[in-house]
Amino acid sequence: MSVQTPVVLDRVRLLTMPALRAAVDRLEPSIARVAAYHLGWVDVEGNAMAGNGGKAVRPALAVLSAEAVAAGAEVALPGAVAVELVHNFSLLHDDLMDGDEERRHRPTSWKVFGPAMAILAGDALLALAEDVLLEAPGETGPRAARHLTEATDRLITGQAEDLSFEGRLDVSVAECMAMVGNKTGALLACSASIGAVLAGAPAESVEALSGYGYHLGLAFQAVDDLLGIWGQPEVTGKPAWSDLRQRKKSVPVAYALSSGGRVAERLAGLLGPGGARGTAEGFPGQSGRPADARAAEGGPRLSEEDLALAAKLVQEAGGRDWTMAEAQRQLGLALRRLDRVAVPAAARDELVDLARFVTSREL
Repeated sequence: MSVQTPVVLDRVRLLTMPALRAAVDRLEPSIARVAAYHLGWVDVEGNAMAGNGGKAVRPALAVLSAEAVAAGAEVALPGAVAVELVHNFSLLHDDLMDGDEERRHRPTSWKVFGPAMAILAGDALLALAEDVLLEAPGETGPRAARHLTEATDRLITGQAEDLSFEGRLDVSVAECMAMVGNKTGALLACSASIGAVLAGAPAESVEALSGYGYHLGLAFQAVDDLLGIWGQPEVTGKPAWSDLRQRKKSVPVAYALSSGGRVAERLAGLLGPGGARGTAEGFPGQSGRPADARAAEGGPRLSEEDLALAAKLVQEAGGRDWTMAEAQRQLGLALRRLDRVAVPAAARDELVDLARFVTSREL
């Protein structure tokens, strides 16, 4: 089912883009160039492009969270910029750790500028996000900065958990969902409430909006995990079966492995050490560890035949159907959290539309 792109995304992009560009322009020029390339603003040579750097879901949530407590969109602007900076900090590092060579249908920043510059650019965006909030007018900037710091801490924890799961075959669904709550849910929870924080809203409103964002993050990641196995490369901008290539214990894989029976055993044998028929190839992945070290941890790189079989086994074990159902369940939980705060009708409608949009991406 296709869902129309919410108008709020274009509205928020127009509001936040000048401030986001101005913030990035404050960086040291060589780092700013990497960030601008990653955000889709320039090409490899530094020439301007028409790219907008993504859908701007997190900035939209930030703006809507201010409007949800009857504040103006401009109140949320520092928060909208900050969450987008942190999101892109995580993407720059994530691409390197996973060894991803493409994002949005072109080479990732570490492939173009080298791992060191990609790491530095990510670090710079993280520091810049805090500066943007601390410079916000009024007295709520420091509170918003703390709100974002707590979310970032959880995001980093989730990333570490995700990497540690790659060498395990006993990751439970509960462990996987807890990791998702940290890696994805925490920043979306922050995004969906930071505008309210900047507006000085009461704690109950901030908590309700955070809960909406948290459950939306779980739903979003469930859909993303489906795309990580069954998504079309021309849509995702990544190779087919991209998560299986890294042996990621994503939600559908964790469910399939814990389902028991012969299909789960076959999948474990394929994803475990020595299970693949492919050969280990040199690519950075997992913080740049060499191929032989990764092979010792999780086995050689999976062949295309292995990947197709693994995807088939995950589906046969029920991983695909369960994850689709869980995405819808988490979406329902997110929307019910909005009942806990008196949200103006227009803002509520846009929060609902945005939630349905980000969880309706087609496989």
